[in-house]
Amino acid sequence: MKNIFLAALLFPIALTACSQNPNKPATAVTNKTLTALSETQTAEQNKKIVTDFYEGVFLKHQVKEYSDRYIGNEYIQHNPHVPNGKAPFVEYFSGYFKEHPEAKNVIKRAVAQGDLVFLHVHSTQTPQDRGVAIVDIFRVEHGKIVEHWDVQQEIPEQSANTNTMF
Repeated sequence: MKNIFLAALLFPIALTACSQNPNKPATAVTNKTLTALSETQTAEQNKKIVTDFYEGVFLKHQVKEYSDRYIGNEYIQHNPHVPNGKAPFVEYFSGYFKEHPEAKNVIKRAVAQGDLVFLHVHSTQTPQDRGVAIVDIFRVEHGKIVEHWDVQQEIPEQSANTNTMF
């Protein structure tokens, strides 16, 4: 009888401890979880857009085709050698690949957070070229690339350590 009395006394306490905060609606947790999931899915979609674009342009050299597919109507360029806009991008890199038909940029890492996608890239003009380490940053809006930044560093002949650039 003592056990039944004790169980009856403790049951409401245990039930309250296991339940959600009664002051918060149950949907608050669900909405927060759904928002995080949606942001993760969007970041992953943005990463797929940028990596497909990048490989199409910088490995396949299909500059116009991939630019038409992925670059937005307004394209802000922070690289000081390339003007703003899709058409100037296509013109610049079409000319570049005519001069450097063996050039390629290989993605070593790709990370996405929200509307930004970061690529860590090894760029070479010929197979014998040591190349350049590049970090490209793209902003994606409504499934289109609308902004780009990059940072470049020559790969030295000798390094002060045994680490690679990649």
